[in-house]
Amino acid sequence: MKLQPRPSIIMALTGAAILAALAAVVWLPRVIYPPLSPHDLARVASGQKRIELQQAQAQIQNNFRSQLVQCLAGLVVVVGAAAGWQQLRIARDGQITERYTRAIDHLGNEAIDVRLGGIYALERVAKNSPADRPTVAYTLGAFIRHHAPWPVGAPDGPQHPTPTVDESLAWLSSRAADVQTAFVVLGRRPENPAEQTLYLSRVDLRRAHAPRARLAGAILRYANLAQAYMVGADLEMSQLFNVDLRRAHLRGANLAGADLRRAHLGGADLREASLRAADLRGADLSNAQLDGAELTDIRTDDMTIWST
Repeated sequence: MKLQPRPSIIMALTGAAILAALAAVVWLPRVIYPPLSPHDLARVASGQKRIELQQAQAQIQNNFRSQLVQCLAGLVVVVGAAAGWQQLRIARDGQITERYTRAIDHLGNEAIDVRLGGIYALERVAKNSPADRPTVAYTLGAFIRHHAPWPVGAPDGPQHPTPTVDESLAWLSSRAADVQTAFVVLGRRPENPAEQTLYLSRVDLRRAHAPRARLAGAILRYANLAQAYMVGADLEMSQLFNVDLRRAHLRGANLAGADLRRAHLGGADLREASLRAADLRGADLSNAQLDGAELTDIRTDDMTIWST
């Protein structure tokens, strides 16, 4: 816990600063513009002239003193504004922290409506506080991994890929509206210089709806995105090793530089998609639609299966 200065100490320091400022106003002009000495005055023959010189010297001191007072007044205004801004920032940070804590509590609620409210509250926190965007993204990613696991490789895990694509499966928004919403919020999160990589490996996002989602560089290894609607999504440089994207809607998507080794893309709509420099070694693109797709500099091998 951070110790705060006692009010008595703050008042004492403030009083000392005020006294020092007043002393400077009174004393400093006499140091910089000292009054004429008796020896200097004795050298002036006219008494009237001596009086005028003393008055002129006093006027110079007073003018300098006025300038000091104006500077100190301006400094007080600046310090007051800075203190006010600091208090405002502290209050704002406190409000954001409170909203984040309340949103986390909502994510753990049994009622789906409350969980949805928590997800949208986190999105609001991310919009209002750039410093908290990486934390919010990590939290929502963990929420998806926990609520929609696809534990490939576990003893009781699912077969990956499944023998067939389940045509009767409902949209993710109907099966798990909270997971769908969290995925959408992640896909439209504001950019942040300190952005962390999204980790969404081994998650079940079948028939997710996330057009134009911003998921560049995301890690989606062994994820199930069969029949997902991700038209125009940005998946540049993403890690999609062994991902299930069968019959996914990826028209116009950006998959440049993506790791698509052993990816399952059978029947996927990749028309006008960019696959430039993508790694397609061992990928299955049987029956995939590739009209207008950019395939420059792709990497393939003997295990790559192309649409016939």
